[in-house]
Amino acid sequence: MQRIGMTIKKWWPDFNSTVGFFILSVFLVTLKTYWAYQVEFSLGAKGLLQQFLLILNPIPTAIILLGIALYFRGRLAYWLMLLINLIQTLWLFANVLYYREFTDFISLNIMKAGGSVQNNLSKAIGGIVQPIDFIVFVDIIVLVILLSFKIIKVDKTAVQKRFAMLVTAFGFVMMLTVFGIASGDRSGLLTRTFDNNYIVKYLGLNEYAAYNVVKTREQSNEVKKAKPADLDKIKKFVNENRTLDNAVTFGKAKGKNVIIFHLESFQQFMLDYRWDGQEVTPNLNAFYHDQNTTAFDNFYNEVGQGKTADAELMLETSLFGTSSGSVMSNYGTSNTFQAMPALLAQEGGYTSAAFHGDVPSFWNRDNTYKNWGYDYFFSKSYYKDADNPEYNVGYGMKDKIFLKDSAAYMEKLPQPFYSKVITVTNHYPYDLDKQNISINKTDTDDKTVDGYVQTARYLDQAFGEFEQYLKDSGLWDKSMIVLYGDHYGISENHKSAIAKLIGKKNVSATDLVNWQKVPFMIRVPGMQGGINHTYGGEIDVMPTLLDLLGIKDDAMIQFGSDMFSAQYKQIVPFRNGDWVSSEYMKIGSNYYVTSTGTKINPKMDPRAESAVKAANAYVEKSLAYSDKVIQGNLLRFANASEIPEKKDKSLSYKKSVGLAKLKKVQGLGTSVASQNDGKLTNYNTDAPELGGPKQTIQTGEENTNSNQIASPDSILSGHGSERNK
Repeated sequence: MQRIGMTIKKWWPDFNSTVGFFILSVFLVTLKTYWAYQVEFSLGAKGLLQQFLLILNPIPTAIILLGIALYFRGRLAYWLMLLINLIQTLWLFANVLYYREFTDFISLNIMKAGGSVQNNLSKAIGGIVQPIDFIVFVDIIVLVILLSFKIIKVDKTAVQKRFAMLVTAFGFVMMLTVFGIASGDRSGLLTRTFDNNYIVKYLGLNEYAAYNVVKTREQSNEVKKAKPADLDKIKKFVNENRTLDNAVTFGKAKGKNVIIFHLESFQQFMLDYRWDGQEVTPNLNAFYHDQNTTAFDNFYNEVGQGKTADAELMLETSLFGTSSGSVMSNYGTSNTFQAMPALLAQEGGYTSAAFHGDVPSFWNRDNTYKNWGYDYFFSKSYYKDADNPEYNVGYGMKDKIFLKDSAAYMEKLPQPFYSKVITVTNHYPYDLDKQNISINKTDTDDKTVDGYVQTARYLDQAFGEFEQYLKDSGLWDKSMIVLYGDHYGISENHKSAIAKLIGKKNVSATDLVNWQKVPFMIRVPGMQGGINHTYGGEIDVMPTLLDLLGIKDDAMIQFGSDMFSAQYKQIVPFRNGDWVSSEYMKIGSNYYVTSTGTKINPKMDPRAESAVKAANAYVEKSLAYSDKVIQGNLLRFANASEIPEKKDKSLSYKKSVGLAKLKKVQGLGTSVASQNDGKLTNYNTDAPELGGPKQTIQTGEENTNSNQIASPDSILSGHGSERNK
């Protein structure tokens, strides 16, 4: 025993030495990072090698960064180590919070776009933070206490410079070793992956930050390096994948107004969903089943870090969001686009308007919308008493109040018009004042999730009022009305709550993919609707709507296709490189049968292998080419005839300018208001802030444990590739 004690003492670091304190700090940083990997992130590490890399990959940067302190002596060295530890910990903590809501890691572009998303961020963060998160700070507190009470004494002896340099060199050698091991397990790790989870899993969170900075700089250089030939190659790919128009549906909505209703954070599972013995969204359910509504029930959100901004980008341009940051924030002002508002103005004489009850700078909308060719942008300043605290919740004006005033502006737009109405009340953290609550929270015991049905119900009520206005004003039968969900409301990190919501004990990997479904519903007066089981995504909205409007898009660079076309591929790419099709799913490095969720090895089935190989190639090229279009601003090389010309080059969304322009066009006689001798349609709302009755919670007659109409399998599983004609 004495010999064992002597051996331990010989090799055990002396924490009263600078080197000993350095080793202790490296160990603690590694320990808490590994803890975060396992507890706070869903990195999908499988097998001994990947678990080994999770332990190993925090060490190199910890050695390199903390090793900086070894070049100094005495108290300064110790406090430098603590400071560096704190900086790393703040980065780790910030990513823990960000990942919990967005299932991704913070990028440089997201930080640069902070001004676009800072509204109410502190409130959102307050709902995200959990007490367990602060574990990452415990080691720093303990070290400070140990130093303050001299339990660990400061070593005033300088560490030899040669030793400090060897430590730094060892850190870099170890980093290269980790990269070598990782590359052996995942080829093309830094050149082909679209998923930040892979970078963190294999290389580490700090290495991801460095990689992201390098990639961001590379992206900024893309514009300088881009040349016309780059666009020619992409045109070839787009034309090879272009589909023929559907002769039956093409032009069915020709000349009609377009009203796009943006369902904030609304997921497909909520349609026909019952909670507490009642329908959560009866008005949306009725629209979903309307005889003139085509509703796609296998439609997925495909957003990346830009979330709502990415959804808008795909809707307006059929381009994917980039793997990092928001295109609207980073490229919206300067890039050339082939966007819906400008195209419809040029080809169909449409007036265009966007409605949003928040500040115009959010996601750089004010500049991006000008670039896309929107004639009007009715943002928060246009609405009466918009800053009244009672009129606002979360990220802007309450939907009922916002929609009432929006209707008055819409009625003055010259017809035909193209409009986009962006709701915000059904946004995380799903808070609502008591006077507007009409249904009980769910009982998943997850505070992030349980308020979701309450704000979804409020959104549904607001839509119901808006729908009645459309009928009363006559716009209901003159318009193609489109409803779409922009992205998930409940992230896949809430697996336990999701399982309770859908009535399962556990959720599978394929369940979580199907959890990404959002509504896409198109109501065209006189056109037979129905539930359409075609697999599609947000990238397909623009070409689908253009074909219904009878507008040719052969000169457009689009990465989506008309979902009514018989040639439509039914392959839905996700921003991280995964995909789902009518037959198979790719999740990470695994493949599944879409209809059953059965895991397969494609190499065992020639047909599956061929289909998977073709889908992988299509998805990889689609994402890569879309990135090149955006990051290289390649559409500037397009022929002038291929870029829709904007009507108003001195566009201003200032309230006084917008109202004056709106007043001027009333003389054209094409707006609903001018056709009614200037009289506006009465808009009925029960918003208590405007004098309506306060909502009261009512429970249905059914057992509250029976919380859905459809079975869990029909909520999350696919419906096959057969379509309703």
